[in-house]
Amino acid sequence: MNALTTLLGTEYPLIQAPMAGVQGAALAVAVSNAGALGSLPCAMLSPEAMDRELTALAAGTERPFNVNFFCHVPPEADEAREAAWRAWLGTYYREAGLDIDAVPTGPGRVPFNRAAADILERFRPKVVSFHFGLPDLDLLDRVKGWGSVVLSSATTVEEARWLEAFGVDAIIAQGVEAGGHRGMFLTDDLTTQAGTFALLPQIVAAVGVPVIAAGGIADAAGVAAAMALGASGAQGGTAFLCCPEATTSALHRAALQSEAAHHTALTHLFTGRAARGIVNRVMRELGPMNPVAPAFPLATAAMAPLRAHWEAKGSGDFSPLWSGQNASGCLEVPAAELVQELIQGFTSDRAAR
Repeated sequence: MNALTTLLGTEYPLIQAPMAGVQGAALAVAVSNAGALGSLPCAMLSPEAMDRELTALAAGTERPFNVNFFCHVPPEADEAREAAWRAWLGTYYREAGLDIDAVPTGPGRVPFNRAAADILERFRPKVVSFHFGLPDLDLLDRVKGWGSVVLSSATTVEEARWLEAFGVDAIIAQGVEAGGHRGMFLTDDLTTQAGTFALLPQIVAAVGVPVIAAGGIADAAGVAAAMALGASGAQGGTAFLCCPEATTSALHRAALQSEAAHHTALTHLFTGRAARGIVNRVMRELGPMNPVAPAFPLATAAMAPLRAHWEAKGSGDFSPLWSGQNASGCLEVPAAELVQELIQGFTSDRAAR
C-alpha cells in the first residue's frame, strides 16, 4: 500500500502496540493474520516465557510480526530513596495487614541484552522494536544483521532525529495521549511531551524515514487524521485491550469501559517511569508524579503486594490501569474485527486526498 507496508511486509500500515502485562502471543497472532502487524511485548518475560511465547507466535502465523523490548539503563540502588518510598507506602501496608519489611527489592524488568538476543535470533522476526531509545550498538547491529526491520518510539523531534541517526528503519511518533509508558529517553521533562497531532507533522518534517502515529488513535477517523498529517501508518494500543485475545484482567476491562476511563494521568508510582493510566486511589492520594518513587523499574517491588491484595478483593485502587486518553474504541470485539474497523481510515484518507 505504501513505503511502510513494503518495509514491514504487511497488508496494511497498521501496528498493534506491544502492551506488556496485558497480552501474549494470541493477540499478536490475531492481528498479524488480519493483515496488520501484531506485536509481542517481551519486557516482562523471563527467557523461558519469551521462548514459549515466540514459539506460539511463530506457529500461529506465517505473516510478519513485531517483537518489542525495553532498553532502559538500569538504575543504581538508592537505599535512602527506597526507605522513603516504603515510608510513604507504610500506611497502606498497615491498612492491608501486610508486612512491608518482607518485600524484597528487585528490578522487575530488564533491558534488551545478549541473552534475549540469543533467543530472538532463532526466530529472526521481520520486525524488532524498542522503547526508551535503542540498545547498545553491538546488539542493534546484531538485530539488523539477521535482517530484522528496527522501529523505536520518539516523543520529541530531538529523539526522532537521534533515532534516525542511529539507523532505525521507521519511527513511532508517540503523542502524550498514548497509554502505558512514555518512550522518552533523551529527557525526563514532561513539559516536552506533545500531543500526537502536534508532534506527528514536526517529526515527519524532520526525518527521512517512515513515521508511524501513536497516541489517541481509537477508530478509523483517527487513522485518517494521522495519515492526512503525513504519517506512513498508525499504531493502536488501548483499543485492543478489551479484545478476547488480550489477557487484560476483568478489573482493568471494567475500568476501561467505565466513566473512570475519561480521567487518565501520567504517573510513575507503579514502575518509577512516566506512564499513562486511569486515575485511581493511590494516584489521587500520593499524587501521580511523586518524586519519592524510586527510579524505573525499582518502584514496582513495593507496590506489587498492595496491588495483589486489593485486586483479590475486587479493587483496582493500587493497580496500573494503563489506558490512553481515548478509550472510546476499546470494545469487546475480536482483534481481527477491530483491525477491519481501523483500516477503513486508510481508505478514507485516500478518498479525502
